[in-house]
Amino acid sequence: MDSTWQHTTVLLNEAVQAVLTNPDGTYIDATFGRGGHSRLLLSQLSPLGKLIAFDKDLEAIAEAARIQDARFSIRHQGFANLGELPAACAMGVLMDLGISSPQIDNPARGFSFRFDGPLDMRMDTTRGQSVAQWLAVADVAQITEVIREYGEERFAAQIAKALVARRQERGPISTTAELAQLVAGTVKTREQGQDPATRTFQAFRIFINAELEELQQALEASLHVLQPGGRLVVIAFHSLEDRIVKQFIAQHSRDVFDRRAPFAAPKVMQLQALNRIKPSEAEVKANPRSRSAIMRVAQRMAA
Repeated sequence: MDSTWQHTTVLLNEAVQAVLTNPDGTYIDATFGRGGHSRLLLSQLSPLGKLIAFDKDLEAIAEAARIQDARFSIRHQGFANLGELPAACAMGVLMDLGISSPQIDNPARGFSFRFDGPLDMRMDTTRGQSVAQWLAVADVAQITEVIREYGEERFAAQIAKALVARRQERGPISTTAELAQLVAGTVKTREQGQDPATRTFQAFRIFINAELEELQQALEASLHVLQPGGRLVVIAFHSLEDRIVKQFIAQHSRDVFDRRAPFAAPKVMQLQALNRIKPSEAEVKANPRSRSAIMRVAQRMAA
């Protein structure tokens, strides 16, 4: 990993403390990133413990290769593939959502409006469309829907129209600087302390990586892989992610009755909500990128 782009793991000790209940168990780091959570988990596992990690990013896979520990393995897959693991194989599943600082800070990845680079934004650069490729063919309605749904941007329609007009006049946008400038010229009012392109960049990143759909799949798969008493720990960084996590835990933290069969036994609760944790003032001061993080903790109930 290029030392220029360092990553500070958010809620490091709190997450590992929450997920680790038995040092002899098998744990899953569903979003390896740059390995902060994985390394601390490994340091606290016994010789019998195991850690399985997932990540789509080739740079994350390269970083994982530096961990020389027989108890550790990593899969070059998104965390939606958790369901491929055996049932009830894990004592804990940890998900640290969003993107890492090295991804944001490396201009070649195209995630940030602060640097000029190719408009890519793919977590896995070996497959799928880049944002630039999608914008070259998407129509106004499609672009509007993505910016509105995933960016919660009230100027979504205006931005979409400007993108398509620019494409028709001079060809499609291909760099982050071009996109940031177009959005800045279209969004006439901006939130205090926030670049006008923030919501649009977020929307395109979430869409091109199918992040919310994958999160839903991964949460469902966590019920499959967790043993009774095992912990689900999820760190989210924006409201769209956190809402999905909150609703998932709430949905599975109550007995469900089938109204069509009122005398049938209810489907018993599968999770128990345990905690909601935010970074301390000290952590936010040391790492401002942690300020929006919310960590939710739940425990798998007996089947």
